[in-house]
Amino acid sequence: MPRNPPPPPGLVIVDKDRGPTSHDVVGKLRRIMGTRKVGHAGTLDPMATGVLVVGIERATKLLGHLSLDTKAYTATVRLGTATDTDDAEGTPVTGPADCAAVTEADVRAAMAPLTGDIEQVPSAVSAVKIDGKRAYQRVRDGEDVELPARPVTVSAFDLLGVRRDGPYLDADVVVECSSGTYVRALARDVGAALGVGGHLTALRRTRVGPFTLEHARTVEQLAEAPQLSLDLAAAVATAFPRVDLDESHAVDVRYGKSLPAAGIAGTYGVFAPDGAALALMTDRGSSSRPVVVLAPAG
Repeated sequence: MPRNPPPPPGLVIVDKDRGPTSHDVVGKLRRIMGTRKVGHAGTLDPMATGVLVVGIERATKLLGHLSLDTKAYTATVRLGTATDTDDAEGTPVTGPADCAAVTEADVRAAMAPLTGDIEQVPSAVSAVKIDGKRAYQRVRDGEDVELPARPVTVSAFDLLGVRRDGPYLDADVVVECSSGTYVRALARDVGAALGVGGHLTALRRTRVGPFTLEHARTVEQLAEAPQLSLDLAAAVATAFPRVDLDESHAVDVRYGKSLPAAGIAGTYGVFAPDGAALALMTDRGSSSRPVVVLAPAG
């Protein structure tokens, strides 16, 4: 029997549900889109929901070059108990502490020092590598893990409001931060500053790099109507500075040749006269060289 043609290349921005891993989502998208050439960027924990960037066909070549260095979340911090994972998936290690005396003003005061350029100790159950081994795997193997603090940027850490639930105080927050920031660790540190313990109970990523929930669809919606969020040209134009080429230079790029430098810092996309995305390129001295050719000759 003849094979179905592969789907067109591009990005699918998934609104991930709580529960599945990012790898689970990729497996489902392979079946839905009808191709094995599927990959993701910017992993989400199973308990997290929201924006997950998935590449289809040749767009998988973009994933390692996407500028996903800023992210935005909404989250809920439960004050009154700390857990060994800093989130609701873990085992309580303190509490429950009575938060009746903790006010909204107290919470805001505890959050304030965690904004800006800070030194953050990642959660022990994290993907940070220690001597080549993930921290979470060392914890699962029974090791005591102490990670060093590292610099991160929390450009916004805002309190939307608080809600009381028995002895607990739930704080709904908005976070905008650099890649490598652990929102779970922010929850832990707020609880520690207040002396009552804290952990994350809900996390929703609303933006990663330039991709937002406005682009996103759930796996269920995609199963009913498989389609790209952004075709290859739109994905490159959204994520990178754009340079339009004449036909002669477009042919050179298709063959992997260098061009005169464009005077743009970092990686940028180059496009053919018909609007097709040809390659990602970077300047090196007086010339521009392909990082990845998306539309090779032949």
